[in-house]
Amino acid sequence: MSNGVKEIDAMEAVYRGAFKRARAELGVESFGMQVIDMPPNYEHYPEHDHSHDDQEEVFLVLRGSAEIEIEGERFPLDDNHVAQVDSKTKRKIWPGPAGVRLVVLGGCPGKVYEAPPISKLGEPDPMAAS
Repeated sequence: MSNGVKEIDAMEAVYRGAFKRARAELGVESFGMQVIDMPPNYEHYPEHDHSHDDQEEVFLVLRGSAEIEIEGERFPLDDNHVAQVDSKTKRKIWPGPAGVRLVVLGGCPGKVYEAPPISKLGEPDPMAAS
């Protein structure tokens, strides 16, 4: 068992620094955990589901605000709202006017969590110049 404390802005990040590899930085192996920073009114967070890996997600706001779109309906995400989304359900984040810093937790009900390559330290940044 390991314990750790790490400054978020010092964590390895990809996608132009927006996706912090918090799970790997802290040595967490039992569930997914990333910190995602998005600028004000950012529109390019991809709508997606996790049908491919059966991962459900929980979204918590650390600062700022956003809306989470779940199957076409928008709900608030702020310091007073938390969202859970099943694996097969489409979701998209819409940051508010001050942007948002989110903690995204993921896991697979009834299964052992397997970290995707994008969340592992040292993996290439998909947005890095070739």
